[in-house]
Amino acid sequence: MNFARTAWLKIHLYLALGGGFLFVLLGLSGSLSVYREELDELLNPRLTVDEPKGEYLPLDRIMAAVREAHPDRYGAWVLEMPRSRNGMITVWHERPFETLGEFYAPLMVSVNPYTAEVVASRFWGRTAATWIYDLHTQLHFGRFGWNAVGILGLLLIVSASTGLYLWWPGFSRLLQSFAIRHDAGLARLAFDLHRTLGLSSAVVLLLLAFTGFHLAYPSLLETMLGASDMGHGDEGPEIVSTAAPNGRPVGLAEAVLVARGLFPHAEVKRVATPAGENGTYRINLRRPGDANIKHPATLVWVDRWSGQIREARNPSTFTGGQTFISRIWPWHTGEAFGATGRFVWFCVGLMPLVLYVTGLLHWLHRRGSIADREIDLSTLRPKLERAWSAFLRQSADLLRFVRILAGWALVRLMRLAQWGKRRYLD
Repeated sequence: MNFARTAWLKIHLYLALGGGFLFVLLGLSGSLSVYREELDELLNPRLTVDEPKGEYLPLDRIMAAVREAHPDRYGAWVLEMPRSRNGMITVWHERPFETLGEFYAPLMVSVNPYTAEVVASRFWGRTAATWIYDLHTQLHFGRFGWNAVGILGLLLIVSASTGLYLWWPGFSRLLQSFAIRHDAGLARLAFDLHRTLGLSSAVVLLLLAFTGFHLAYPSLLETMLGASDMGHGDEGPEIVSTAAPNGRPVGLAEAVLVARGLFPHAEVKRVATPAGENGTYRINLRRPGDANIKHPATLVWVDRWSGQIREARNPSTFTGGQTFISRIWPWHTGEAFGATGRFVWFCVGLMPLVLYVTGLLHWLHRRGSIADREIDLSTLRPKLERAWSAFLRQSADLLRFVRILAGWALVRLMRLAQWGKRRYLD
């Protein structure tokens, strides 16, 4: 083995032993965060509208309900539209006094868009879904953890790159490298799984590591590409109102109507209310074909006093650098590739765990710390065939049992939901 290969092997090994657990932690929390909103609704059924009917109420009515529920909160609010007709409008207050001093802990107010009922008021990081998300983004260590995750992104790039270099078989033997032998012992199986799954997921892992590093240090790449103030697509430069205050501020609905005049086929995703006397409305719109679903890059700023457009950001006029930056968020979350992409990203997030375990087994075996053992899957085949035959014979009884069990569980869940709703209202 030449010196260069030996050096890369040691780098790959030491990164795995030193940072492998943290890679696993980021991968698992990232997988769950792909479906953060769905997980939140699963754990909190009251956040789902059972039977959506009619159209959404005007945004001014929604905002009035939020202000009535939180009369002592001042400054800007951000209204985030539901991802489906069964979802709630989430109204964000970025700096609640209860969480001042925390790294990131805005108030999330969930409002039924059909009734303007304030269903829940929660702080970020105090729910299971947002706790997992914080674990993924900053390991619950605030700014230090945020920087650490960025550095871990760089280390994951090195780890995946060295793994590709060490195990790359060449194009002529590429198909052979995906063979997994289960009849040559546990150590060989672990090695084959590590190599095959590593090769299969390396490209996506590299993309996730690169985009994750950018999200931790966005100004670095934005400066290099001349694309500053891009944010996630719903941020941008601070634009102020220039009209004189007249006591008749423009409402939310009117500001949205003005913004959509520029982009009539766009979908409203987020609306930020003005902050202070000189603040402007910031309307975030998603146009057809935009890869960024949650944070699209089309922005319009509307003067709160005159109702005139002060600034507009049109992705059609972006430079190459700005377009690249605007794609990083949907690349990292998988939403740029639709529902299939999100599921693939969820699966790839599990790969650090599998690679860590299989790599550790292979290393321990090479050191002589664990003995190899035979794996014989052939003995399972007769058992599986007998079990499948029995299942087919008893399928009618099984399906009948499943229907009874499902009906019983559904009744119990409905009763539990009704009890929870009564407790919440009380």
